[in-house]
Amino acid sequence: MVSFVVGEDEAGQRLDLALATAADRPRSQVRRWIDAGRVRLNDAPARAAQKVHEGDVLRAEPPEPVQSPLVPQDLPLSILYEDADVVVVDKPAGMVVHPAPGHPDGTLVNALLHHCGDLAGVGGVLRPGIVHRLDRGTSGVMLAAKHDAAHRALAEQFRDHSIERVYRALVRGTPAADTGVVDRPIGRHRRDRKRMSVASASGREARTAWRVLRRFPASGISWLEIRPETGRTHQIRVHLASAGLPLVGDPVYGRHHRSPLLERPGLHAAVLGFQHPTSGEPMRFEASLPPDLTAALDALARREPGA
Repeated sequence: MVSFVVGEDEAGQRLDLALATAADRPRSQVRRWIDAGRVRLNDAPARAAQKVHEGDVLRAEPPEPVQSPLVPQDLPLSILYEDADVVVVDKPAGMVVHPAPGHPDGTLVNALLHHCGDLAGVGGVLRPGIVHRLDRGTSGVMLAAKHDAAHRALAEQFRDHSIERVYRALVRGTPAADTGVVDRPIGRHRRDRKRMSVASASGREARTAWRVLRRFPASGISWLEIRPETGRTHQIRVHLASAGLPLVGDPVYGRHHRSPLLERPGLHAAVLGFQHPTSGEPMRFEASLPPDLTAALDALARREPGA
């Protein structure tokens, strides 16, 4: 049971905000309590948007914690940094971030549970510690939280788009311009719900900046630096494909193109920068290119005239 009396400082706030602050819980979680009828204001049913007044009594009955079905697994992890609040890893291509249909174990979450010990409650039952995602086929820097306070602080930075994220991408096409920006909303595909699309009627704002690092004219391929300014599902893959620059090796958005260069989408999360959730210290981590991308770049360079 969570119970408190609204004070002068909270008076006039929305109920969900006041309760989230008092209970030290994410606002989204508090809203779920309200929707489930687990919150009462002065012994009457509560609504998330109603204003509270000094002297009001809020009572909440959070549901019992659900025991995680996840099993810690001793899987290889490349740790770039770790302290009491966060762990930064270099995720290999092919590793799924959290359990999903078809991937019940062998995920990054299973590995983190074994490595960190206890992440119960952080980020949800099936996604403990996870603040952001990388697709299965994407390699590179990933950040995880070790406790609820760190998770909330980091999630807020991702929502505010204050996180520095830099990717490297191998794409089909050689754009004439050296730089560009794709600014198109992204939403669920109208027919295939597993895919995202820029043609969706329910698209959300999305913006991706790109810069050419090297062109390989003999192969019709380019090596790009990508800076996503928002964080939509499959954003980089969808935006580049919509600009006529689909990722090499992408079986979903690459127009059914199979490449002998790569057996997965040519995308690597090279840099991740953020403020430490406890100290506020700026932190920045880089992940070296994995061998498959390095080999692909070497093969492309050898095809160029004069190589």
